[in-house]
Amino acid sequence: MAGQNYDNARAAVGSRIASANVDRLQEAFAADVPGAATFSTAAVVVDGTVYVQGGSGVVAAIDADTGTKRWTSAASGFNVGPFGVAVADGRVMADAGSNGVLALDQNTGKELWRTKLATTSTLGVDIQPTVFDGLVFASTVPVSVDGIFTPGDRGVLYALDAATGVVRWSFDTVKGADLWGHPEVNSGGGAWYTPAVDPARRVVYFGTANPAPFVGTAEYPNGTSRPGANLYSDSILALDVDTGALRWYHQVTAHDLYDRDQVHALIVRPRKGRAIVVSAGKSGVVVGLDPVTGRVLWQRAVGVHRHDTDRSLTAPTDVWPGTYGGILTPPAAADGVVYVATVNAPSTLPPDKPSYFGGQLGTHDGEVVAIRARTGNVVWDTKVPGDPLGGATVVNDLVLTALLDGTVVALERGTGAIVWKYQARGTINGWLAAVGDTLYIPVGGAKPPQLLALRLPSTSG
Repeated sequence: MAGQNYDNARAAVGSRIASANVDRLQEAFAADVPGAATFSTAAVVVDGTVYVQGGSGVVAAIDADTGTKRWTSAASGFNVGPFGVAVADGRVMADAGSNGVLALDQNTGKELWRTKLATTSTLGVDIQPTVFDGLVFASTVPVSVDGIFTPGDRGVLYALDAATGVVRWSFDTVKGADLWGHPEVNSGGGAWYTPAVDPARRVVYFGTANPAPFVGTAEYPNGTSRPGANLYSDSILALDVDTGALRWYHQVTAHDLYDRDQVHALIVRPRKGRAIVVSAGKSGVVVGLDPVTGRVLWQRAVGVHRHDTDRSLTAPTDVWPGTYGGILTPPAAADGVVYVATVNAPSTLPPDKPSYFGGQLGTHDGEVVAIRARTGNVVWDTKVPGDPLGGATVVNDLVLTALLDGTVVALERGTGAIVWKYQARGTINGWLAAVGDTLYIPVGGAKPPQLLALRLPSTSG
């Protein structure tokens, strides 16, 4: 699955890659995937095969050793992303274009079922699925190839039957039928990234997206079309796995004006003491919560923050983090420490005009930050030379990320020191997977997109 395990920990198990040998990684193959358009999530490696999905809906099964394609599915339609796959019980689950989820035969790529989830043409399904105990977790969001934050669109979380695609339950992330007062103007909610699952408690933890319009419109500046907190946007939700019933929620940003998606959820298990649920997102805010009650244990802001707590604007203002900033891509965790890749990209936002594009990527250094999960204390904070859109991946004593310009960066887990860099042949905004002696990197900005494999020499210790 995208997060390696149900905790969403993104910590490689059994890999030989470490700080002592990372500089010996060599290109093993670069497998082109024509027609994929781009990649925007992690590849999934199962039983010697790497599975990736491209922006056109194409799913490719690639031999993990040689890079030879075993099969390629038909394109199912273009998707905004982060699209991707999960593999379980002989099936590959993937996004069906921009409006649903489909299942493919793991061995042949033959389509087994397809379920449409979008109830309007402008709703999208932009999430890498997660499979647990016969269920597939997915979500709609009010963004698709046909529209963005169209009035009336509301994101809904879904659990599908993994064998048939039938909807088992759904949860509307917009509380109330009136869409916060003005359904002819407002939209919002849904989930973009994979949830964390607690099998023992049978709880699934979803991070949710922002309300819209943001910042506002000429008639309703500063979000006045949607008074109140705008639940359940910018929150972490704990839902019953079997029924979808809400057990608890915590909203990190109430009445969000600046696209503060709180979309990442993971479970951190320190060596001593209880598990902690961690929430993070484009707010640049990381929160530790009690997994049973949702009680906040600590809260920590990372990266640059300017004007993002202002409750109204009077003129165009540089807001940090911007609409493409904060913790945009998934964190990782190991040994009780959380690692977050933080993008310092501001946006100039006016009070009276929707501003869905315009984050200033490529203008400031990003950061990778290590946070103690029990206390919220920062262990270290390291600047990286670009926008770390490659999430975080723990491999032994390393934390890996990738920058939008295609630079792969390895940091030493104990100190945060940068110990290795590698330049890929294209931009990267997907995250990495490490299996055995190989690092798999989705280079979505290559032409065509390619799955890059870097491997330790067979003589490495």
